[in-house]
Amino acid sequence: MKILDPPAVRRWARLAADALGQARTEIDALNVFPVADGDTGTNLHLTMLSAAEAVESLPDDVDAAVVWQTLSYGALVGARGNSGVIVSQALRGLAEVLKDGPDLRAGLLRAATLAREAVARPVEGTVLSVLESAARAVQDTGTGDLDAVARQAAEEARVALRRTTGQLDVLARSGVVDAGGAGAAIVLETLASVITGSSAGHYDVPAPTARVAPMAEVGAGYEVMYLLDAGDRAVHALREELDAMGDSLVVVGGEGLWNVHVHVAEAGPAVEAGLRAGRPHRIRITYLAERTHRGGAGRGVVAVAAGDGIAALFEECGAVVVRRAPGARPTLPAMLAAIRQAGGEVAVLPNDEGVRAVAAAAAEIAREDGVTVSVLPTEATVQGLAALAVHDPLRRFDDDVVAMTDAAGHTRRGHVTVAGGEAFTSAGLCRPGDVLGLIDGDVAVIGDTIDHVATTVVDRMVAGGGELVTLVTGAHAPAGLAGRVEDRLRRTRPDVDLVVYDGEQGGYPLLIGVE
Repeated sequence: MKILDPPAVRRWARLAADALGQARTEIDALNVFPVADGDTGTNLHLTMLSAAEAVESLPDDVDAAVVWQTLSYGALVGARGNSGVIVSQALRGLAEVLKDGPDLRAGLLRAATLAREAVARPVEGTVLSVLESAARAVQDTGTGDLDAVARQAAEEARVALRRTTGQLDVLARSGVVDAGGAGAAIVLETLASVITGSSAGHYDVPAPTARVAPMAEVGAGYEVMYLLDAGDRAVHALREELDAMGDSLVVVGGEGLWNVHVHVAEAGPAVEAGLRAGRPHRIRITYLAERTHRGGAGRGVVAVAAGDGIAALFEECGAVVVRRAPGARPTLPAMLAAIRQAGGEVAVLPNDEGVRAVAAAAAEIAREDGVTVSVLPTEATVQGLAALAVHDPLRRFDDDVVAMTDAAGHTRRGHVTVAGGEAFTSAGLCRPGDVLGLIDGDVAVIGDTIDHVATTVVDRMVAGGGELVTLVTGAHAPAGLAGRVEDRLRRTRPDVDLVVYDGEQGGYPLLIGVE
């Protein structure tokens, strides 16, 4: 990879969003500056997720300039929190340069410059320091090779992140690195992974070495954020007015659209200042000392489904269903809309490991609206069905979540699929067209026919214990498959109950659950 073409930009945006989603909780735990509200990781994830979804919505044939501009726009309109707004401005700087060619050194310098200019009162030992250190390091390299520059920037970001603890007193007292800087380091590391073609792994987030001060020690105040349609002159005056009014002021954007973030004692005057400057919209106000809960009435469940039959099953059980294509993720707006529709207390069943990050992001946004949301660790449709089977809206919400999580956790998952290419698996080498049987995510059986593999997988799963087997047949399952598996069970394990559903899912001829 020697250029950052549109497919590479899309891959980077998604990889960065996913990596931030995985590290979200760890970064949140570092969050002590500018206020210890424990949401920096979440805000960075939501910001990058907005950018990723924006570029993924584009046609495949658009040119690099459009992709980079869309990435910048998606981050701007989706930016959340102090660090999210700053990182969105850094992405804008990269976009301004890289839309015209692969000069990553110039792009990183522009990113660091715009990020610093966006902050009314810059502080060292923050995300700004990490971005600037990475930019300075690559200016000193003797090569413009894209791979080398990307690696150098990622390595320096990690070193600079470690330095932040000693640059800012509040970080030193809490024994943490800067939370925003940790997110920026991940963004640069994922960029290096895409450019160099290296495999993406776990992106380390340094853990706190001391007790982090709780949010209650921060004191009262409001975080005010809004998008603003306004001209440059009006925004200049707005910056001065908001700077006198509060702190943590960040204003980013351009060409008539801006994202405004500030911490103030009273929220009303900050919004009124925006009204004088232009047209504020997407106004969000958060009380920093305590979060209120204003959710609507009722208890609900949201379930993600990859097949019409599966969707119908969940709907019959009373869940609000979010549909997705096989192998794809639902969009953040779709997940958020479903949660808001479901009620004031909502359990979310992602039913796929790849969906959990989107579900968690949507849940975080819904919580700001006062909805109580819990995302359950369901990694397969059969686990979602098991969880929904014990759902009781008359129980206390926390007790209901525990019961559903317990039911999902006691459900072993298996599935049968057909290999699309040659690969080494835990069961040996598979070739295109081989039938694979997976148990709890690992390939356990390689065979020639779906029938043989399906019965073998079920045999192995029930051998470990279980009282109920659930089969969900797919759109491409051979006729009579479930009946043949049932016949086998009747001969070998007549004590086991069996339930069969027609899921109509693509990709997997058979899904298997054992409880």
